[in-house]
Formats: sequence, C-alpha cells, structure tokens
Amino acid sequence: MQSQSLVSYHKGLGIGDNYSEWNLLREDISLPAAVLVSENIENNLEWMQKFIEKYNVKLAPHGKTTMAPKLFHKQLEHGAWAITLATVQQVQVAYSVGIRRILMANQLIGKTNMKIIQELLNNDPNFDFYCLIDSSANIEQLGQFFNNNKTQKRLQVLLEIGVNNGRTGIRNEDEEKLILDTLSKYENSLALVGVELFEGVLNDEQSIRLMLQRTVDCLQRLINSNKLSRSPPILSGAGSAWYDIVAEEFSKVNSTVDIVLRSGCYLSHDMGTYHRAQARILQQNSIAKEISTNGALRPALQIWAYVQSIPETNRAIIGFGKRDAAFDAGFPIPILHYRPEWSKPIEIDEKNYQITHMMDQHAYLSCPSDHNLHIGDIIAFDISHPCLTFDKWRKILLINNQYTVIDIIDTHF
Repeated sequence: MQSQSLVSYHKGLGIGDNYSEWNLLREDISLPAAVLVSENIENNLEWMQKFIEKYNVKLAPHGKTTMAPKLFHKQLEHGAWAITLATVQQVQVAYSVGIRRILMANQLIGKTNMKIIQELLNNDPNFDFYCLIDSSANIEQLGQFFNNNKTQKRLQVLLEIGVNNGRTGIRNEDEEKLILDTLSKYENSLALVGVELFEGVLNDEQSIRLMLQRTVDCLQRLINSNKLSRSPPILSGAGSAWYDIVAEEFSKVNSTVDIVLRSGCYLSHDMGTYHRAQARILQQNSIAKEISTNGALRPALQIWAYVQSIPETNRAIIGFGKRDAAFDAGFPIPILHYRPEWSKPIEIDEKNYQITHMMDQHAYLSCPSDHNLHIGDIIAFDISHPCLTFDKWRKILLINNQYTVIDIIDTHF
C-alpha cells in the first residue's frame, strides 16, 4: 500500500496520491464520504442552461449552496452571468478564484465589510459587484463610508422588496420613497441599478406571484422616474423552488431589463425539498416540461457509509450522522446497497428502508426483519437540502458511473 499522503487526512478521502485510481466499490475511500455524480452534474448544468435560454434571462446561481470554486466555474461555463453570494467572506473566496461579477444578495453592513468591498472595487476596474439596500440607515452608512474613502467606482445597489413578517426588504411605497430621498444625497458614491427580492420567504404560489408583481411595479416606477443608473436595469429573484414562477412573472415586464435568476440547488438537486419543487415545476411549466423530454434534473449529491451494527433484526446503525448530512428538511434516503464481493450495487426499496433518527455520527436505519444487510456493507444515500450537506465537507469526491473518482471538489465554508 502506498504511504498515506497529506490529502488523505481530509474528511472522506482515501489512501495514496493518485485519486484517479480510487474507486468506491473497491473500498479505496475512507467512509463516510460525500460524492457528486459527474454525469448528473453535467445533466443539471445543461438543463438549467436550456431553461434560461428559453426565457431569455440571466443566471447568477447562489454560490453559498456549494462554496466550491470548481463548481462556480462550471456554472459560468454553462451560461451563468454571475455568481450570487451571501457574505463578504464568501465574496472574498469567489474573487480569489477569479470570479469577477458577484451579486451579494444581502445588505453590506459593517465598517470592515465595507472596506473589503471598497478595496476590491478600487483595485480592480473589472470587478462588477452588486449588493442590496432596504433602509435609509444602511444607505447613510454606505454613502458616508464610500464618500469618505473616495472610491473610484460607485457602489451598485439593488432595492430589496420584502413582505410583512418576512425577512429583509421594504414593505411599502412609503419606505420606497424614503429610501429614494436618502439615496439622492449620495449620488456620487451609490448607484441604484435595479430591484431584487427573495420569494422563498413565502410558501404559496398566489402570494409569491403578488410579491413578484409588486416588484415589477416598483421597477417600472423607478424606470419611469429615471431613478436608475444602469441600462438595462436589473430585476432579480428566484431561489431554487419557485424559479419558474419568477421567470414567468418577470418576463411580463414592459421595459428592457436584465432579469437575473439566482437558483443554486439545481446543480446538485436532491430527493427531498427540491425534488418536490421540481415535480411541481414540470407539471405546471411548459418550458420546463419541453426541455425535460430527455430527462429532468437529477440528484447528484450522495453520502456513502458503512453498515456499522445490526443491534435488532429490524434496525441497522449506519456510520454517518448529523456531522455528515443535512437533516433539517428530511433525513437522507437510502438508494443503493453494496457488498464488497458483489459486481455492482443494487437498488433499495426506500419504502421499506428509512432513516428514523440521526445522532452526530450514527444514523438509525429501519428495515424489514428479513433484510439482507451485513456489517461492512455499504449504503448510498440521496439527501434533502444540499446546502447543509455541502457545508459539512471540505473535500467532495466527483465520481463517474463506474464509481471511480475523477476529481476532488474543494469547498470553502
């Protein structure tokens, strides 16, 4: 056996320097491990590229889903216009790996955070950065900071629309007017370039459509009153569950605008939250249905782990837990069963095999009393809510359909 390399010590990797020789079925990998199925990733990239082209919109996928620079670049290669991020620290990571157009779908708050962005803008004329505003207080802070630091470029901001009892964003036209009045004091340092929302704070289609229509109305008022500093202005929204509804409503705008969708979870998809959302989309949206004739989005992120113990006839303990996979939107779903002497994995009937409880490093798998599980068998799991699985791993294995590792994806959470 080769000597253990430095990379081997990272969670979920194997032995030896040449990862292209690692194969899950040969047990070359230390389990539990998080893996991405390459063919499914490519399918999802191509599917979303077709979707945005059909709607003639732009895509700025939310990078916080994966925080993986290699995946950022794959998304850009498949038509993404920018990468969306949530924090200044995430912006720094993306900038350091060559991402030069970033939409920070959040307010820019705090002196150090402002200074980091100000230095990036000053030092790189090609850095195209956007953030959100929803209060006069924040506008005063931003305006004074960027004025005092004599930035060479105005900070581009999007007015965020919110809803009562929701998250951030203005609630009504009175707040809109107050923000516009405050912005007028800082025309030399701040540039209002569009309108933004996150519809995911709501959970029913009618309410979401009303919020989107309100956002379009706001943008139209700003266009008509010449309040915007970008041509075409930006109109942005869409998490990973309702992007079809956002595309439909935003496409009704009467002016020339850059419509920017921000779905991030399409890349890995899942078999929980976003699987259910995609089923609705395929049922309701004719464009999604059309481009899915050769296949829809596929789950690409999996957790592989050993059967560790079988303490009762109808229960197996699996060697992974809350430290390894998301559990906030449903437990991981067993999909494949493999025994090292078998030629290939077999599918699992998920109705009869279910995770019922998870601890830090253990998962309780309910199974029929006549199951065929052995200690040392390997189970592969699909997951729900990929964001909170990605952030548990610094290294994720990219595998092909032969279960051979073809790349290692670094994450930067």
